[in-house]
Amino acid sequence: MKIGFYQFTPVFGNIQVNLDKILSALQDAQADLIVLPELPFTGYLFADRTELAGLAEDPRASATVKALVELCQRQGFQLVTGFAEKAGDKIFNSALLLGPSGVVNVYRKLHLFDREKLYFDPGDLPLRVNPVAGAKIGMMICFDWIFPETCRVLALEGAEIICHPSNLVL
Repeated sequence: MKIGFYQFTPVFGNIQVNLDKILSALQDAQADLIVLPELPFTGYLFADRTELAGLAEDPRASATVKALVELCQRQGFQLVTGFAEKAGDKIFNSALLLGPSGVVNVYRKLHLFDREKLYFDPGDLPLRVNPVAGAKIGMMICFDWIFPETCRVLALEGAEIICHPSNLVL
């Protein structure tokens, strides 16, 4: 299995510039799985929940997700990416597993860090493992690593690889 990652500094609040940068960087990538950072499209340090709400997207109706799925179709890989997810009146710091067929799985960050608690809602979905290219992958986001239970649950669910989008702000 060939795994890659793309790490960069997002332009805060400019989803299209960040998406274009990712699409350009990965246009010739050859891998089974690629992992992007936490919140790579929006950036990370929001002033308040209102600012975040203006940037968050519903993955089912997102031009960003559509473009990433098309990239997965062209390149034949799966992609794990951070995503500011709007779901009804809630906003989650999420990770999406995307593939040629669309959204495969959504993970919503369980352990919010510092000021994230002021503008994100805590995750409300169970940890799940998904098959990718013959391996079983799980997802967690940044601060989740400090709680061993997150990795333990994924391991008990059969995860062989844990994808961990992060945006270290310290």
